[in-house]
Formats: sequence, C-alpha cells, structure tokens
Amino acid sequence: MTKNIIRSSRAFTLLELLITVAIVGLLSAIALPSYQEYRDRVDVGLAIADLQLIDQKFEVYYSTYDSFPSNLAVAGLGGMRDPWGNPYQYLLMDENTTTGQKRKDKFLNPVNTDYDLYSMGKDGASALAFTSAKGRDDVVRANNGSFLGLAEDY
Repeated sequence: MTKNIIRSSRAFTLLELLITVAIVGLLSAIALPSYQEYRDRVDVGLAIADLQLIDQKFEVYYSTYDSFPSNLAVAGLGGMRDPWGNPYQYLLMDENTTTGQKRKDKFLNPVNTDYDLYSMGKDGASALAFTSAKGRDDVVRANNGSFLGLAEDY
C-alpha cells in the first residue's frame, strides 16, 4: 500500500494539470491585449519617426531645388514602407491640386498647404477626412509639419 501512495505523490493528477492550464490561459488572456496595445504604440512611434525623416529630407530637397519633390521616389524615398508594410502616401499641393484631394480635419478644412504625407495605419485603409472610420488610425503630418501623430488625436 505504501508503494501506491508514493507513486501517486510523484505524478501530477489530472486536476492539477487542468488547474495549471487554466492559470496559464487566464494569464495569457490578460497579457495578450496589453502586449498588442504596446505593439500598436511602438508601430505608431516608428511611423512618426519615419514621417519626421521624410519631412527633413523634403526640407533639404526644398532648400536645394526651391520646390518639393513630385513624389517620394524623386527624393530617394520611393521604397519606404510603414511598420504595417504599406507605402507612405504623399500628395504635393500645387496649382493643380483640388480641395477634394486634400486630407481634411473634422471641420473639413485641409490640414496642410504644402503637401500631405501619411501612413494608412494599421488597417491599411484611409479616407480623406480624419474623422472617418478608415482615417482615424492613420499616422499623419498636419499643420505643415507642426503635428505628427494619429489622425484621431489631431
């Protein structure tokens, strides 16, 4: 009889394994959303840093050629992609640009007068108005470079 007691005390019971799996599952359920939120913040920060870099390169280009580049490739930035794998979006504001092509704030006023530069964000979709569902997660440049961040924060 003592042999059976010794054997059972050295092995895990089914109940102990189920409790362990439940605890691991509970900890995962708590940690995973926090980790995803952290990853999203990091990706937005990386996109903001990229927009700052592009903005700086555009300023150098402007000081050299007295105009902004017609597209990202002209400035040597055509292959840049945001943290979600999408190309950055750029629209030069010139005499041919209509108000309907420009990014707009909640009052539907254009947010830039020189050029629009933005990432389409996590969902990879965008809309011209910052208040639209597709445009809220975009990482944008607004007020001619005075604001860099999420469209929903503008």
